[in-house]
Amino acid sequence: MEGRDGTRWLSAEENDAWVSLSWLMIRLPTAIDAQLQRDSGIQFFEYLVLAALSMMPERRMQMSDLAQYVNGSPSRLSNVVKRLEQRGWVVRRPSAENGRVVEATLTDAGMVVVEQAAPGHVEAVRRLVFDVLSAEQVTGLRDIGRQVARQVDPQRAWPLYAGEDQE
Repeated sequence: MEGRDGTRWLSAEENDAWVSLSWLMIRLPTAIDAQLQRDSGIQFFEYLVLAALSMMPERRMQMSDLAQYVNGSPSRLSNVVKRLEQRGWVVRRPSAENGRVVEATLTDAGMVVVEQAAPGHVEAVRRLVFDVLSAEQVTGLRDIGRQVARQVDPQRAWPLYAGEDQE
């Protein structure tokens, strides 16, 4: 539906989908954050940082790559990593390969936090998202998420998708 001014208005079905997606974008992170804070005393973004590091070789990543991976600005990531450092869960230091690059490393204490938080987090994700979807809907959700993510940020290297090469 195109208006007189050239605006491509949403159809009734598209508008309904957009309202549902908008609600989901706001409410799901809030629900996940509440579960993590209640059960583990950490924020969702903190968990994303800790979990990302836990999955990397030597539990270490360049700060710039980590910011992309967790979809956070460099300043937001720096503030969060500073808090995590104060708790003894992460350390930052210059890279051994290139001293101009700063790396974050998950400590053993930080790994314990991830290991303790992960079961409750996964259960919340399963309960809130996957338990109400069929296998076909999960595949569709994955495909839609990837397609929209590429449209929003075509140059983005993260997240790497299983079975896909970086372009």
